[in-house]
Amino acid sequence: MNFIHNLADFGSKIALLDDVGKSLSYQDLSKKADVLSAKIGSNKKFIIVKCKNNIKTIIAYIAALRGNHAVLMLDSELDSSLSEQLIAHYKPNILLDCSTEDDEIQHQEINDEKQDLHPDLALLLSTSGSTGSPKLVKLTQKNLQANAASIAEYLQLDHSESPITTLPLHYSYGLSIINSHLLVGAKILLTSHSIVSKEFWHFFKTAEASSLAGVPYTYEMLKRLRIERMELPSLRYMTQAGGKLAPPLVEHFATITAEKNIHFYTMYGQTEATARISYLPADKVLTKTGSIGIAIPSGKISLEDSSGNIISTPKTDGELIYQGDNVMMGYAESASDLALGDQLNGTLRTGDIAQFDEEGFFYITGRLKRFIKIFGNRVNLEEIEHELETQGFECKCVGEDNLLIIATLDANNHEEIQQYISQKYHFHHSVIKLYSVAKFPLNSSGKLQYSQLFDLYQSQLTS
Repeated sequence: MNFIHNLADFGSKIALLDDVGKSLSYQDLSKKADVLSAKIGSNKKFIIVKCKNNIKTIIAYIAALRGNHAVLMLDSELDSSLSEQLIAHYKPNILLDCSTEDDEIQHQEINDEKQDLHPDLALLLSTSGSTGSPKLVKLTQKNLQANAASIAEYLQLDHSESPITTLPLHYSYGLSIINSHLLVGAKILLTSHSIVSKEFWHFFKTAEASSLAGVPYTYEMLKRLRIERMELPSLRYMTQAGGKLAPPLVEHFATITAEKNIHFYTMYGQTEATARISYLPADKVLTKTGSIGIAIPSGKISLEDSSGNIISTPKTDGELIYQGDNVMMGYAESASDLALGDQLNGTLRTGDIAQFDEEGFFYITGRLKRFIKIFGNRVNLEEIEHELETQGFECKCVGEDNLLIIATLDANNHEEIQQYISQKYHFHHSVIKLYSVAKFPLNSSGKLQYSQLFDLYQSQLTS
């Protein structure tokens, strides 16, 4: 048995409280999930849940898992054409829309054909929630339980916690917060208000939130808001993941949290590992600034060189390999992939280049794969390129976290491209930069040299 099935054990304790005062006990959450699960039926189905940070979404999520169905958590704000493409690609059986303002979960049967689904398949998350990528991460209930238990252990969570939602529930980091706190019987505070709004902080204070989680962009906003000046006596700890936090920001938050006796954890993970891979203990944040820390409890991190040999020498670059019960079954890129079993056997090649110091703390130094993170969401640069090509734009994409750089051969279409990308993927215009080149740099075999494109962009900034 795992936390999905043990909710009723916490009885009348409040499980969920939203920002308009609605609440649900663990016992009632369990009952409502079972009612919905019975409505869905006993035959394993593929279910899409259109998510918001509300009570309905949690009920739908738990109901799908309790019925041993396969559930895809989908951003309700995702561009409609992208969500329609995803639905057409996978042909799910049921759509549960939790994004409406009323109390009812909109239940829609959209395909009555029996899906061939692996018995262990429980949760599907997009590798890039903001672009509606058809490439999905396949997770099991064992993955969810293992990751929730590890997080609860290193953060020392118990039933007295009251985390507040600062991240969406279709995002692995946001969902891991829900899982780890349901495991220990905590009270979860649900809101869709932004941290820059008065409503968010009013709810935070009145409901006495005990923790804050965020991606680098969240912490940039918290610094501008001067959170250190706020009176937040209930705040016990803060966590950061979803991309590297700039060292000055790490030092800033490590300093102000230490002064207020608040624990500050920086963490590293991937959706493929059900969110968490490593964490930096709060007492090491200032002395190990920039480190992703050590493996989560019950996990193991190692490095391999280009020949597949394990690296045992400190400060030597290699691909970061993670092993643990939270590693996904594999990817799905088509409906037929949903029937496949575990292809990774608990070992994940992260695609990140790292090294460790003499004390065994790890540091990311580069990436093998062509992706960046924008406000914590992973963005596949090849997918963006392909989308622009389908719209008739001739351009190539490079970038770094929170910066999408688009190189074009035509200086006249910059504004049109920026507007299209901003509207399609809901990226703020400030993270999209365009520049023109006379030709795309190729090597002798005709392969595009992306590193040169990035260098060209930087040289234009300094010229």
